[in-house]
Amino acid sequence: MKVISVAGHKKSGKTTLICRLVEALSASGRVGTVKHMIQHRFNPEDSDTGKQFDAGAQMVVGITKSELVTVAREPTLGKALDALANSGMDFAVVEGDKDSSLPKIVLGELDQSSGVSNVVAIFPEHDDVDIAALVELTSAQPDWVTLESLIRKVRSNPAIQKAGAIGTFMGIVREITGDVQTETLEFEQYEDLAQESIEQICTELKQKDGIMDVVIHHKTGTIGPGEDIVYIVVASSHRTQLFPVLSEAIERVKSEVPIWKKEITLDGEFWVHDHA
Repeated sequence: MKVISVAGHKKSGKTTLICRLVEALSASGRVGTVKHMIQHRFNPEDSDTGKQFDAGAQMVVGITKSELVTVAREPTLGKALDALANSGMDFAVVEGDKDSSLPKIVLGELDQSSGVSNVVAIFPEHDDVDIAALVELTSAQPDWVTLESLIRKVRSNPAIQKAGAIGTFMGIVREITGDVQTETLEFEQYEDLAQESIEQICTELKQKDGIMDVVIHHKTGTIGPGEDIVYIVVASSHRTQLFPVLSEAIERVKSEVPIWKKEITLDGEFWVHDHA
């Protein structure tokens, strides 16, 4: 899922631009949007779902003739984007969240002390922006990937009709290793070379008997304890063909893909020599 954020002051034209962008992106795929609404409540306390939520429900779902509304606790931008990706969105447009690390289109001038990062385009407020150019810009952004989105991708492969099993592998950051406590891991990669290596592994594994599809995604940047590092999804005719390929896939990622790992522990930091 491609993600872009539109940032700017109030009444800078953000909502108008987003609506135009959503309409244009919809010609190429499914689009979801996210808006931070700190001063609002979607689930009023005097509604039935509001009363259920305030009674302690961790999640409530309201169903109307045209809407499915989910209200959950611990709201974060990451969870919102994960939900969109898990629902099969091809694009996500975020209004606001200028403090996030997402790629941003900025309308107007923001204070230099605002801390806005990863700005990919700047336009005057209420400008008649070239929407076709913004569609191209959005499509060029990195993918927001979840395990569920990769499973959806595998399920959409026409070859899935011959599959009898889908297996997944998820690597996470281990917090405790013996007497060592890990605070974070940092992953760096040669962008193009790493992706080419991953694609080559997938291509070769799909040549094995009974394997319908293989997809692999490895995250980069700073990742905390318990958070996801790598996803692998394999579809096969039979389960006996699936598990050896899952195992081979992760071993090949560790040994062949040019990704380097720095481990930051309570006792110091160091580069881990093996890949991934």
